[in-house]
Amino acid sequence: MILGVVKETFPGERRVSVIPQVVSSLKKMGLEVVVERGAGEGAYYYDKDYEDAGARIVSRDELLSSSDIITYVRAPGADKSNIPDIDKMKKGAVVIGMTETLANPEIAKLFAERGVISFSLELIPRITRAQSMDVLSSMATIAGYKAVLIAAELLSKVFPMFMTAAGTLMASKVFVLGAGVAGLQAIATAKRLGAVVEAYDVRPEVKEQVQSVGGKFIELGLETKEASDKSGYAKAMSEEFYQKQREMMLKVLEYSDVVISTASVPGKKAPVLITKEMVEKMKPGSVIVDLAAEKGGNCELTKPGEIYEYNGVKIAGLVNLPSTVPIHASQMYSNNIKNFLSLIVKNGNLNIDLNDEIISSTLVTKDGEIVNSLVKKALG
Repeated sequence: MILGVVKETFPGERRVSVIPQVVSSLKKMGLEVVVERGAGEGAYYYDKDYEDAGARIVSRDELLSSSDIITYVRAPGADKSNIPDIDKMKKGAVVIGMTETLANPEIAKLFAERGVISFSLELIPRITRAQSMDVLSSMATIAGYKAVLIAAELLSKVFPMFMTAAGTLMASKVFVLGAGVAGLQAIATAKRLGAVVEAYDVRPEVKEQVQSVGGKFIELGLETKEASDKSGYAKAMSEEFYQKQREMMLKVLEYSDVVISTASVPGKKAPVLITKEMVEKMKPGSVIVDLAAEKGGNCELTKPGEIYEYNGVKIAGLVNLPSTVPIHASQMYSNNIKNFLSLIVKNGNLNIDLNDEIISSTLVTKDGEIVNSLVKKALG
């Protein structure tokens, strides 16, 4: 079987789905690896590196028409510019990547019509056995780390406490909203930089995790075990719930120097947790870094892709942060892909075992049909 590694086409995307160091592992699975010319250059992995690892460099058209398995970071659906790729794939080809299929379920129809088998890696369940394949967690780790560095750069203060001959500078206060993987990494990074870190999440069970990485868990009295689904992902709550949450959070925002918001719900617009009125009550010189900007933002004033100032508060609506750390982001994503492939490729042959929870959760289309219940629901 031939595995093809495409060059990403999303504007500004620098990651690559498979790095040269993983090629040997794929060959041991019985796969022949072909790579689109220049696919890894954005992450400083060059064609010669792939050739030295045993891969062949080919054109995009050749890759799409000949590959049995095609790997993406942003597969069609997550990237609208590469949707024409689908028509160039052969019937029965397998697409693996992030497809945003719950947000853009129509893409599943195109895959099914072409007879393409598609796996959406955002749907990997949050179970112990799947951790090594969890692309959302891998990329969130990078995003949480980078968000703190950007906040530190934008802030009009230093993060740690400095005791100097010119006086004592008090440590900055950082408030992290959402204690998933990105949030926990943000807490740990801000703590290492010397900030006083507090965090909030609607899920009470994450309190110990927040404390384990050096943060103080803020309890608003609204925490509920109903806030996550059986797969471990956040669930959308009612507008009444979010309104109460905003009222309770306001007093924390008023004294915070940095707010990093990470709250998102798969396949849905990000909940608005910080309103214009709340921003107006924050201290001038403070910073909001909104990691949910790509999905509309947790802050009402967020402008995706922009950093701007409102009423003395800098609001960073940063998108695709993992792509700004392309070497390590590609390394983590590539290992996720390798581990996922080990489930569906046995001795060089495709083996889709629908009794495996990881496979059945991520499989979207097969044999010309949409087979994923979540995607069917999204399509109505």
